[in-house]
Amino acid sequence: MAKKHRNAGNANIPDYKTLKEIVVTGVEKGQDKKQYVFLDKNKNECERTFNQTWSEIAALGTYFYTKGLNGKKKIAIIAENSFEWMVTYYATIVGCNITVPMDAKLPYDDLADQLIRCDCDALVHSSKFNKAVEEFKANPDMPNMQYFCLDDYNSFLKDGQAALDAGNKDFINAEVKPDDLACIAYTSGTTAKSKGVMLTHYNIASNCTSSTRALNGRHAIGFLPLNHTYAWVSALFASYLLSQWGYLCDGIKNIQGDMKKYKPYNICGVPLVVNTIYNRIWKTARKTGREEILKKGLKISNTLMKFGIDKRAKIFKTIIDNLGGNLNMIVCGAANLDPKVEKGMHDFGIDIYNGYGLTECSPAVTCNRPGKFKFGSVGTPLDCCEIKIVNPDDEGVGEIYVRGTNVMKGYYNDPEATAAAFDGEWLITGDHGRIDEDGFLFMVGRKKNLICLANGKNVSPEEIEDKLSRIEYVEEVLVYQENEKIVAEFFLNEKEYPDARDRIDGDVAKYNRENPIFKNVAGIKIRDVEFKKTTTLKIARNQKD
Repeated sequence: MAKKHRNAGNANIPDYKTLKEIVVTGVEKGQDKKQYVFLDKNKNECERTFNQTWSEIAALGTYFYTKGLNGKKKIAIIAENSFEWMVTYYATIVGCNITVPMDAKLPYDDLADQLIRCDCDALVHSSKFNKAVEEFKANPDMPNMQYFCLDDYNSFLKDGQAALDAGNKDFINAEVKPDDLACIAYTSGTTAKSKGVMLTHYNIASNCTSSTRALNGRHAIGFLPLNHTYAWVSALFASYLLSQWGYLCDGIKNIQGDMKKYKPYNICGVPLVVNTIYNRIWKTARKTGREEILKKGLKISNTLMKFGIDKRAKIFKTIIDNLGGNLNMIVCGAANLDPKVEKGMHDFGIDIYNGYGLTECSPAVTCNRPGKFKFGSVGTPLDCCEIKIVNPDDEGVGEIYVRGTNVMKGYYNDPEATAAAFDGEWLITGDHGRIDEDGFLFMVGRKKNLICLANGKNVSPEEIEDKLSRIEYVEEVLVYQENEKIVAEFFLNEKEYPDARDRIDGDVAKYNRENPIFKNVAGIKIRDVEFKKTTTLKIARNQKD
């Protein structure tokens, strides 16, 4: 279990058993404090206080109740990030219904398949999906759902408020229990058929409270897709637990401008976001002729840090100001992060707290935190769970197992997959890693991606990718097995490094010399376009071409 540290977050946050308890208690604490800032569909800036958000939750939830969606009904959401999306989510779970947040970037066939397998009772959607909804309605296999377009959101609120004013308190008084199902979240399904992860109120609530206890937090910017569990911990419920406000970005393309305007103290993101920020800092320095000045500043700062003198905020003020002036923490997850970038951002005065999780764990399992972190690791377990390594090899690398209050109930309507996912109380993650003497977890890769060589050795492609991605001009790399050999396929930054293709053979040879023979790369491929990505911005392994 993770040890408590005096500066390790918000240790006084109590345990909550349900998400309704988190929301209601958060509103009582927040009252008329600002909770959300967002742009409406006409790009006008809007604000909501905690009380105002609750008023809309209560009105929409009551409206759902008047339509027969009155407890343990499955309500799917397909829409872009928006305030209306959040209120729909809250109104569903607070009323003891079950939310099915869907990936708006998935193809129609995948969305239809999930709606059918989940046997949904209702679908809330944005106008962008009006055409898809017509196809859903025409599909004979589709369940008999009610459909609600968010273009009519204000009308829903009006009708729900009228019912409230007339004395309908059924939604307000709905009893929610810890073991009640709160959500069915579908896995990405890029390498296999997606599965519906069943998460209870206590699963998500315990994960949110543990996460906020581990990390400090002030007002933030949110840009993660709201259908992903990572966004629930970092945005949807952290606001209520910390009584802090956040700005909901309408797209990551505007992230730098939004950061300068809204001045966040922290953000949550994936490695691609951190890499983009870090690379942009150096690119700007080169472009303005200040690269050598920046290197000199780093040398001075790092020397002072060795003597316990922290002048980073002063030395790198221009960099911090370009990110809003307040940013001091980025919580990162979902994929491997280059330790060079992690250390580089720390040297500028912005701590990167890398973590590990999966949807089946609501999602956070481990994380680095103030006062307890190691570069290159994904931290130590949250206080809601514990981990162990099963069948470790000579280097201590084995499969990661997890158990705790954040671990899922199972896969919806899939008892065989559920049984295969557990070893007693322990969730079998399919991820490989090692735990060091201080309890820090270091990720190696996915079991299903292992390359099995003729000599009996098993090699993690992610481990090799992590090392090759540190070559300065490598934008993306994918490692796989082809004709019994390890092949590395690269997308290179030839715009800034015109000689990248000429250099790659030598740099791969250098990697080979520094690593065991069985982990050597035997083949190199160069591609002219980026790899296809999943909706979580990971390279889709089965879609290389």
